[in-house]
Amino acid sequence: MKILHTSDWHLGRTLHGENLHEYQREFQDFLLAKVRETGAHALVIAGDIYDRSVPPVEAVELLHESLAALAEETTVILTPGNHDSAVRLGFGAKLMRPGIHILADVEGIEHPVSVADEHGEVLFFGLPFLDPDLARYSLAPKGGDPLPRTHEDVTVQAMDRVRAKLETLGHPRSVVLAHTFVAGGDGSDSERDLSVGGVASVPGGVFAGVDYVALGHLHGCQNMSALVPGERPAAWYSGSPLAFSFSERHHTKAVLLVEMDSSGLVEVERIPTPVRRRLIELDGSLKEILDSAPNYSEDWVHAIVREETRPAHLQQVLSAALPHLLFTEFRSTRETESSAAPVVTREASPAEVISEFFDYVTGAEPSAVQRDIIEQVLADARARADFTESHAQRKAS
Repeated sequence: MKILHTSDWHLGRTLHGENLHEYQREFQDFLLAKVRETGAHALVIAGDIYDRSVPPVEAVELLHESLAALAEETTVILTPGNHDSAVRLGFGAKLMRPGIHILADVEGIEHPVSVADEHGEVLFFGLPFLDPDLARYSLAPKGGDPLPRTHEDVTVQAMDRVRAKLETLGHPRSVVLAHTFVAGGDGSDSERDLSVGGVASVPGGVFAGVDYVALGHLHGCQNMSALVPGERPAAWYSGSPLAFSFSERHHTKAVLLVEMDSSGLVEVERIPTPVRRRLIELDGSLKEILDSAPNYSEDWVHAIVREETRPAHLQQVLSAALPHLLFTEFRSTRETESSAAPVVTREASPAEVISEFFDYVTGAEPSAVQRDIIEQVLADARARADFTESHAQRKAS
C-alpha cells in the first residue's frame, strides 16, 4: 500500500505579516499532483490543518477545495491538532463525502478507517491532539477515576484502546495518526508549546504495536523510529510543507511516501515540497548586508544589523535593497558595562527614562534635536492631561 503522509498545513497563517495563502495554495496543487503521480491509496494529514480554531474564510475555502479534489483521487484521512478545534474540524464529519474521513472523536479512537489494497485491509486510527484537561475524563475507564493530568497518561490510554482493537481483529496492518510531541524530537520556534504541568512530551514507547505512526506537530521532517520499541518500528514526523519561522530556514520541507508491504513492513521516501522563496538570515554591518543584497532579492530576509549606533532610516534603506525583507534587528557593537535593560527609578524624570531607553535601543544618546522633540511630546502630554482633569472637575461641580 502507498500512503502519503503530511501534517501541519496551518492554513490561514502569516509569516511576520506576510500572507501565506498563495504559497499554501501552491502546495495543495503540488500535493494533488503527487497523489496522482504515486497512485497513493491513502493520504493522511496528522493535525494542525488550520492555524487557529477560527480560521479566515479564505483558509476554509482552500481546505474545502483541496479535500474535494484529493478525495477524487484517493482516501483522505485527517485528525485535528492543537491549533485546530476538534469540535469545529469534526463538525459534520459524518456528512462528509465518500473518501474523506475526519477522525476527531476522542471517545471513538478505537474505531478505525479501513483502506484496502491487493494484500487486504490497512486500519487507520486517529489520535487527535489529546488535551489532558479534557481527555483524562473522556478516556477514563467507565466508572473509574479520571486519568492523571499528563500527555503521557492520556496517550497511553488511547493507544491501549488501539492495541486492544487490533488484537480482537487478529492484528491486521495498521497506521496511527497522532498529533503530539514525542520526546527526542527536534522542535522550532513556530510550534505552540504543549506543556501541561511542565511536561510537554510523550515517550516514543507509547506507540509500540502498530506498523506505522504518522506524527504531526513538529515542523521538521524527522525519523522517530528508533524511539519506538519493536522489531521493525516506523514512526515519522512529515513536518510542515512550508517554513513558518526563521528557525526553520535550514529545514528541507517534505511530504512522505510510505510504502507498506503485505506484512506491514514499511519503506519511507521524502518528497521535497516546492520552495518559491527561501528564508535567509543576514548578519553583519549595514554595508556587508547591502553588498550581499542582490543575491537575495527573491528571498524572505531577516536582517541583523551590527553597528555601534543605529543607522539613520535603517528600515527604509534595507527595504529598498531587499524587496522581501520581513524582519530587522539592530544590535549595537558598542561595549557597555551591562547589556541589561535600564532600570527605571522613582526619582527619574520621564525625559530621563525615554533618553535611557533610546540609548538602550539605538546604542546612542538622543541628539539635541531629538531631546527637544522628547520634551515637546512630554509637554503636549502634560497639557492634555491638565485639560482633561480641569474639564472633569468642571463637570463634577
